[in-house]
Amino acid sequence: MKNANAKVADTMKMRSIKIIKNGPYIVKGNVPLSEKIILPKGKGYELKNGRELPQREVYSLCRCGKSQNPPFCDGNHEKINFDGTETASREKYMDRVVDTVRGPELTLLDDGRCAYARFCHRNTGDIWGLTKSSDNPLYREEAVIAATECPSGRFIITDKNGQEIPWNHEPSIEILQDPEKKVSGPITVKGKIPVESSDGFTYELRDQLTLCRCGKSRNTPFCDAAHASTRFSDRE
Repeated sequence: MKNANAKVADTMKMRSIKIIKNGPYIVKGNVPLSEKIILPKGKGYELKNGRELPQREVYSLCRCGKSQNPPFCDGNHEKINFDGTETASREKYMDRVVDTVRGPELTLLDDGRCAYARFCHRNTGDIWGLTKSSDNPLYREEAVIAATECPSGRFIITDKNGQEIPWNHEPSIEILQDPEKKVSGPITVKGKIPVESSDGFTYELRDQLTLCRCGKSRNTPFCDAAHASTRFSDRE
């Protein structure tokens, strides 16, 4: 049993995502994989479980948007001469922040990355307004939840002492579907899994981020909501 536990621990340490040049994402380390459905809930949104996906120690996820076996790669990136050149900034989050909202109890940092998942909206308001009204305990809690549930990882919230409020997701990968908008969404990566570029650079660890899988993002490898404007669907 001790050896088995040690093997599991070693596998967890090896969790990683490697981007293949003009090819797929190679996921290693038995990272749990699931499909999640974005559904309206009042004025906000929630995630529901989708179809079950096979679990493997190593698997490859489509990045070009043309696989006939989504979300997995089937080699079609070679047939269509997919250009997966990575264009995203390699700066640290704090150097990318484009907006800061200061409230009485919370400060919201926003780097502008948007996967159009809409979890920044709650029944009580949007994350920006909630932060400005964070002297209200309910609004303060709702602002933190909104930041936690935004899959793109665009937000950091700090308390009035300047300490970041962590949320510490368990390592996992979620394939998003968005039936309300009639599109298929990006890949959500949770739990600070390292993402290595095709040239060996490792992007800054984030507790949550979204990777493009429609092949149309202008901020590759990250999602920029192009799946919505291009009407990407892996059901076709």
